[in-house]
Amino acid sequence: MLSNLTTLLTTTTAAGTTAEAGAVSIIASILPLVLMIVVFYFILIRPQRKKDKQVKAMLAALKPGDRICTIGGIYGTISSIKDDTITVAVGAQKVPLVFARWAIRSVEDAPLENDSEPLV
Repeated sequence: MLSNLTTLLTTTTAAGTTAEAGAVSIIASILPLVLMIVVFYFILIRPQRKKDKQVKAMLAALKPGDRICTIGGIYGTISSIKDDTITVAVGAQKVPLVFARWAIRSVEDAPLENDSEPLV
């Protein structure tokens, strides 16, 4: 009877140790995946969201008279804004071009110095 009790306790202890080893094994295999997700969030996702928010704010703050650069590299001055279209005056002749609002890359701080000189 005593030997049966000892065998039962040894089997229960071994099963408990195996269950603990299994739990540690699962945690050890999931931890690198969770760590990679956290690293990707801080290196890729968070900065991109911040940049998108800045671009959205810049596009919302556009006003006539702003000097802009389009995604195609055209520099001009905003002459009017209607909903999602922007009319831009380009060159010395102030040629009007119409762009979508999303096509504006940046608002330039300083005007171009050679704006009135024709390109050769």
